[in-house]
Amino acid sequence: MAAHGTAERQGMTNSMLGFILFLASEVMFFGGLFAAYFIARADAPSWPPEELLSAQQIAEGVKLELEVLLPAISTGILVLSSVTVQWAVWQIQKGNQSGMLWGLFISLALGIVFLTAQLYDYTQLHFLADDTIYGTTFYTLTGFHGAHVAAGALFIAVVAIRGLGGQFTAENHEAVEAASMYWHFVDVVWIALFTVLYIIK
Repeated sequence: MAAHGTAERQGMTNSMLGFILFLASEVMFFGGLFAAYFIARADAPSWPPEELLSAQQIAEGVKLELEVLLPAISTGILVLSSVTVQWAVWQIQKGNQSGMLWGLFISLALGIVFLTAQLYDYTQLHFLADDTIYGTTFYTLTGFHGAHVAAGALFIAVVAIRGLGGQFTAENHEAVEAASMYWHFVDVVWIALFTVLYIIK
């Protein structure tokens, strides 16, 4: 009987199962966005479709161009934040609450830097969301991802605040693992976005 109870405690909880199903729905959501992007790209005469720009847009200085350096740096920052959030999980698994908190707060800071860099990058672009299907798909994909990064940062902040209150132990840290899983998800999505939008031309 005791062995059966131990097995139940070690199994996946309903809340974690629900979170994993939520992540699966998020994968499908971004899968739909990527599919829309590739369909738009396949239907366009060229990519970026500069021939679709009107004379007025050209006169206004609209250019369907992307700078790669800042997004590449941002990618490195986000990958690093994924390492630090996983480090936070490893630390709490060993019962090291201070190590967990350092990992969470560093990840949060890096996430905020990433979002700030993305917003700055938007100000440097010479096209808007309504400047051809290129602008629409670019801002839709990066905008939704940015919203998810902001949600992930909020998630990490809440977990860090709970951690300050001593709510997590080596045996009870499911929320820390959930925050880490979500952060890894937004990291992987960004790597895919960076590859598709900035590398594959």
